[in-house]
Amino acid sequence: MNISAHLNHIAFSHSIFSLPFSYMAAFLAAGGVPDLNTLFFITVAIIFARAAAVSIDNIVDYEYDKKQARLHNRALISGKLSKKAAKIATVIYLAIFLAAVLQLPIICLKLLPLAVIPFIIYPYTKRITFLCHFVLGLAIAVAPAGAWIAVKGEFNLDEPILVLCTAVALWIGMFDAIYGAQDERFDAANNLHSLATAFGAKTALKIAGFFHLISASLFVALGFIMHLPWIYFIGAGAAGGVLNYQYSIVKYNDFSRVNQRYFMRNGVVSIVMCICTFLAVCL
Repeated sequence: MNISAHLNHIAFSHSIFSLPFSYMAAFLAAGGVPDLNTLFFITVAIIFARAAAVSIDNIVDYEYDKKQARLHNRALISGKLSKKAAKIATVIYLAIFLAAVLQLPIICLKLLPLAVIPFIIYPYTKRITFLCHFVLGLAIAVAPAGAWIAVKGEFNLDEPILVLCTAVALWIGMFDAIYGAQDERFDAANNLHSLATAFGAKTALKIAGFFHLISASLFVALGFIMHLPWIYFIGAGAAGGVLNYQYSIVKYNDFSRVNQRYFMRNGVVSIVMCICTFLAVCL
C-alpha cells in the first residue's frame, strides 16, 4: 500500500483546518478538558470522516480534476493511486468513522445521517449552484457541533455552539470561494458553479470578504456570550489579523499567492484559537 499516495489523496495535513475548531467546541462544552476517552474518539471520528469526505470529493470530481494542470500532483490524477484503491479506502474510512461514533454517546449515532449528508452531497452541489461553498462550510461545521454533542451527551445546540458553527462554516466556506475564484474560466467552460462563475472573481472576493467579516465578528461574539477571559480574544484577534493579511495579498486578477502556504496560515489560526480557548476555560 502506498501510504503517501493515500495521505496525498485525502490532503491529510489539511485536517488542521477543522480539528482545532472541534477541540474548541469540546473544551467549551466541558468548561475545561473533557473526558480523554471521549476526546480520543471525537478525534478519530473527525479525522476519518474528513478523510472519507475528501476522498469522495476527489473521486466524484476526477473527470474535471484531470483536466486541471495545477492538480497534476494529486495522487488520483497522477496515477499513484487508482480509483479502485481510493474507493476501497473510502469504505475503510467510513467504517472507522462509524466505529468511533459507536464509542460516543448514543445520540451521536442517532444524528450520524445529519453529519454524513452534507459531505456526501457537496461534490454534486458544484454542478447546480454557486451556494456550494456554503454547503462545504456546513459539512465542516458539523464537526464542532458533533464534538459539542458528544461531550454534552445530549442533543443540546445552545447559542454558543450555534455561533461557533456559523463562524466556522463561513470561515471555511469563504476560503473555498477564494480558492474556487481562480478557476472561474475553467468552471464556466465545464458547467461548474461557484461564486466566481455567478458574479465574477472580483465580486466573489468581495462577497467572501463580507462573510469573512461576519465570521470574525462571530468568533469575537462567542467570547462575550460565554464570558471568556481576555486570553480567548487573543485567538479571535489573530483570526482577524490573518484574515486581513490574506485579503491583502489576493487580487481578482492575480491568484499566484493562493497556494499551500496561503491556506496553511488558516490552519495556524485555528490552532492558535484552540490553544487560547483551552487556556481561557482551564485557567
